[in-house]
Amino acid sequence: MTTTSLAAAAATPNSGDTAWVLASAALVLFMTPGLALFYGGMVRTKSVLNMMMMSFISMATIGVVWLLWGYSETFGADSTGGWLGNPFDHFGLHGVLTATYGTIPGPAFVAFQVVFAIIAVALVSGAIADRAKFATWTVFTVVWATIVYFPAAHWVFAFDGFAANTGGWIANGGFFLNGHGAYDFAGGTAIHINAGAAGLALALVLGKRLGFGREPMRPHNLTLVMLGAGILWFGWFGFNAGSALSAGSLAAGVWVNTLGATAAAMLGWLLVERMRDGKFTSLGAASGVVAGLVAITPACSTVTPIGALVVGLLAGGICALAVGLKFKLGFDDSLDVVGVHLVGGLVGTLLIGLLASKGSPNGSGTQEGLLYGGGFLQLGVQAGAAFFVLVFSFVVTYAIGFVLDKVMGFRVSEEAEMAGVDQSEHAETSYELGAVFGSRFGHRPQLPAQASVTDRVDLL
Repeated sequence: MTTTSLAAAAATPNSGDTAWVLASAALVLFMTPGLALFYGGMVRTKSVLNMMMMSFISMATIGVVWLLWGYSETFGADSTGGWLGNPFDHFGLHGVLTATYGTIPGPAFVAFQVVFAIIAVALVSGAIADRAKFATWTVFTVVWATIVYFPAAHWVFAFDGFAANTGGWIANGGFFLNGHGAYDFAGGTAIHINAGAAGLALALVLGKRLGFGREPMRPHNLTLVMLGAGILWFGWFGFNAGSALSAGSLAAGVWVNTLGATAAAMLGWLLVERMRDGKFTSLGAASGVVAGLVAITPACSTVTPIGALVVGLLAGGICALAVGLKFKLGFDDSLDVVGVHLVGGLVGTLLIGLLASKGSPNGSGTQEGLLYGGGFLQLGVQAGAAFFVLVFSFVVTYAIGFVLDKVMGFRVSEEAEMAGVDQSEHAETSYELGAVFGSRFGHRPQLPAQASVTDRVDLL
């Protein structure tokens, strides 16, 4: 795809397209509280609020920096040979609010893209659950978005008639891709591979949780996990189908592919669990849903419905196996950001090179993959783009995490980690059982020295 300048954009927005994009933006924003529930249910009781706050603070920090320089850095005019938009081109959304991009007004495009930035940052937090300082994480969200996410989004998201006049080199085939663009419809590289690689880097910087590999660290509330997964699935229709930026056949086809891949991925994950462990688990079902959503994100416009089922089934099975790598390789990716988002993003991005078809929602504009007679070209292009983003994100994120750790300290003390980061970082607890059930489950009152044995037993 090629991009055009702001001045060349169409002048009259379409009300139907605008409504669809704004509704999709709301759906994607809802995904971040869904992620908070999903992650919050997966941690232990003493870390729930901290885990959820790491998602919620991303809405605050990224919401502010996007309006100031993030949008401009991502979609401003490119003066760096394709690497970066000018952060001062549309600083504070200068010149954007009255513009029209394609068939939607500029503010609608701004709204749709900021919610992508928010959840991309929030995804990283799952890799460092139970042990990160909240203040350092808050600073990290701003630094990482500025140095890692906004540039990666600038390379990937090249929409015809929208924003930057150059850039989008991954989509447009710049640099080592030699004019053959990589397909990434809704952010498999810029969001999921990017966040997964960043999560791995931070997990290595902070080190393992106390007791990792020796003590059980089971999810404390699988009901929250399943609710969060359901919200993510619901919101993801805005994530993928909304990326069509119009209410038409492309959005409808992408919607169908998103449903099919996600359903197949849940089945794929559960099948692996059944064969490996003899049980079907709710955590596996929820994780399979997310794995399928991740994998179909880059491929949803360029594969057929049958291709989408294949993408989902493979992603569910492969990610179910990949989450165990942290125990074999010795890194503590607390909530499987690497196993689901990095691996799932790679599966979806690479399978485009095999399964891309002119029978997809994108139609005749698709360069077909290997299994449809297109040769190895598209597979090579997809691999090049995916691994470039992976390496870039890992290296730069590791450097950011290392510096912040030296300057501010990124990990809480051992005492704080054992007591729980909810108490040490927020002076709160997720469940005040004493307020609900009385002193039997809450803080016990002090007894006088002469209290009888019966009095003491009554308080147990």
